[in-house]
Amino acid sequence: MTATAVTGDSLDSDSVCQWPGITCTPEGRRVTGINLRDSTISGPLFGNFSALTQLTFLDLSSNTIGGLIPNDLSRCCNLKHLNLSHNIIEGELRLSGLSNLEVLDLSVNKIYGDVHSTFPTLCNRLIAANLSTNSFTGRIDDIFSGCRYLKYVDFSSNRFSGEVWAGFKRLVKFSVSGNHHLSGNISASMFRGNCTLQVLDLSENEFAGEFPGQVSNCQNLKVLNLWGNNFMGNIPGEIGSIFSLRGLYLGRNKFSREIPETLLNLINLIFLDLSRNSFGGDVQEIFGRFTQVKYLILHGNSYVGGIYSSNILTLRNLSRLDLSYNNFSGRLPSEISQIQSLRFLILAFNNFSGDIPREYGNMLGLQPLDLSFNRLTGSLPALFGKLTSLLWLMLANNSLSGEIPREIGKCSSLLWFNVANNQLSGGLYPELTNMGTNPTPTFEVNQQNKDYIISGSGECLVMKRWIPAEVPPFVFGYAALTKKSCRSLWDHVLKGKCIFPVCPASSIVGPLDISGYLQLSGNMLSGEVPANISQMKKLSMFHLGFNEFEGKVPIQIGQLPLMFLNLTRNKFSGQIPQEIGNLSSLQNLDLSYNNFSGNFPTSLNDLNEMSKFNISYNPFIYGVIPSRGQLATFGKESFRGNPLLQFPSFFIQSGNNNTSSGGRDNGREEEEDDDEAAIDMLALYWSIVSFYVVGLIGILVLMYLDCPWCRAWIRLVDAFMASLKSKLS
Repeated sequence: MTATAVTGDSLDSDSVCQWPGITCTPEGRRVTGINLRDSTISGPLFGNFSALTQLTFLDLSSNTIGGLIPNDLSRCCNLKHLNLSHNIIEGELRLSGLSNLEVLDLSVNKIYGDVHSTFPTLCNRLIAANLSTNSFTGRIDDIFSGCRYLKYVDFSSNRFSGEVWAGFKRLVKFSVSGNHHLSGNISASMFRGNCTLQVLDLSENEFAGEFPGQVSNCQNLKVLNLWGNNFMGNIPGEIGSIFSLRGLYLGRNKFSREIPETLLNLINLIFLDLSRNSFGGDVQEIFGRFTQVKYLILHGNSYVGGIYSSNILTLRNLSRLDLSYNNFSGRLPSEISQIQSLRFLILAFNNFSGDIPREYGNMLGLQPLDLSFNRLTGSLPALFGKLTSLLWLMLANNSLSGEIPREIGKCSSLLWFNVANNQLSGGLYPELTNMGTNPTPTFEVNQQNKDYIISGSGECLVMKRWIPAEVPPFVFGYAALTKKSCRSLWDHVLKGKCIFPVCPASSIVGPLDISGYLQLSGNMLSGEVPANISQMKKLSMFHLGFNEFEGKVPIQIGQLPLMFLNLTRNKFSGQIPQEIGNLSSLQNLDLSYNNFSGNFPTSLNDLNEMSKFNISYNPFIYGVIPSRGQLATFGKESFRGNPLLQFPSFFIQSGNNNTSSGGRDNGREEEEDDDEAAIDMLALYWSIVSFYVVGLIGILVLMYLDCPWCRAWIRLVDAFMASLKSKLS
């Protein structure tokens, strides 16, 4: 946006008023509205909006506008709607002159400081105020007294402290979640009289004491979110008279284990979260009678049993069941497969043992199945191939054995597959590369889901477990998982929207797209990687480390949009494909501890995004490491155990100046380790040569003697040499 767009009050209607996003008065002489939402605008905010004296609407949200809010904006005295959300604006709140403002949205920026001096001066006519996801501080219990028309307040995900405003009952929505420092008790007087609340979100703070039953005065309440506080005592039975309630979030508190029977009267209740209250013992019987509930979240309660006795397996409307982080043991309940409405089944971090019930392959609508971190044994059911809606299959850290069934390749929506740290054998069969090739039908089903659910329902815990932390491109999404963003990120992933940056092979600019991963590390898988791995077009992370794969890496791997490739500690051989250099968005490459040979591919020097690199202990690779470019930013430890490689002179002169991630480390211990590694490799080669020479002389002598034990010795030497050749090939 340039200054010529707003040089005065009287404008040429044939120019400015015809621009996209510009609204003018009926006669077309004065600008009244500017809507440039999501218009790729960057740089500082324009500093002469006050020249538009009739401006009432300004929306510059979802851009990359930075810098401070200019003082000039406070002089737009007719402004009624101001939306600067989802930018990178910083500094303090300076809008004290906007006395006619009705809608203010500054959410998802970097604005900081106390709001006492500004907010009361601009809320005279304010109806909606959203300051969420910034860095505001200070108290907020005394800033709303002059806001007569205020109905919607979202101050969540900031750093506000002190007590909460006692007059929130007259609003429609009041959210202060995720401030972490708001404290004190919620008193009964806060709900006396007329209460118009529809959403009350006090989650993730330090409120304590008993929660008052007088909340039942809020008969229009649809969402009550108390998650993540220190509330204690009994759950108020009076909540059961709020028949409009659709979401009840009471997790991570200290409520007693007795669940009021009156809650069964909540006929519109869809979402019930009573996680992390350390109930212990068996799952309470009452949960099996919440027949109206679709989402039942009971993770982290130290339950040891009661899955059957509670009758929760008979809840025919359940869409999501989360029993993770408990102490359940024994076999997985096969009866759960009879809940045909089930879409999300999360049983991770328990002590379940035995086989995975083959009946789970009959839950055709299942999208995430998370059985990771248990004690499961046996093989993966081939019936899983029927689960064409499956997006996540998380089976890591069990003791599963056998092959990965070829039928898994029929899971056309399976983008995220994690079986790390099991005892699986067999190979990565060509049929398996069909998984995740067409998730669109599943995403379209999710786009039709109209259930209104807010964050605080376990999404963060689940997503942080499913998203590989510190692995590009997922590190971006992982870092963004604040409590407030979990809900939107969760929705984006389920509906096929783009949240992770990926980069197709040979592309310079990486668009946002769905990023899949294949995590097979820590097993006993073997064989070759099939050439048709190239059809896994949404694969951003490919981890085959700590297995027994062998043969050549297919050149087709260079056609994937990979950002993470880890083949460490296998038996791959042959030349490293030059085509890996086509993975222009690759950030993490680990080919260490294999049997690669041949000329070092200098195309790897073109991987300008790479921040972690390891090719150590492939002793038959030879060639010259470039003295300039990306590879020169890595230290010698990225190339350990490769005596045939020629390094730039500064490697030798400066020792180990860089780390494998590009940082600096001048420690003497690292230099000594490099020297010791080189000496060890040299000693190994001399030992092999010496043994070969001595063995050859011995064979000639024994052939001359020609005795029975001599022939046995020759066969033993032949067997050893054949074994040695196979290891070095």
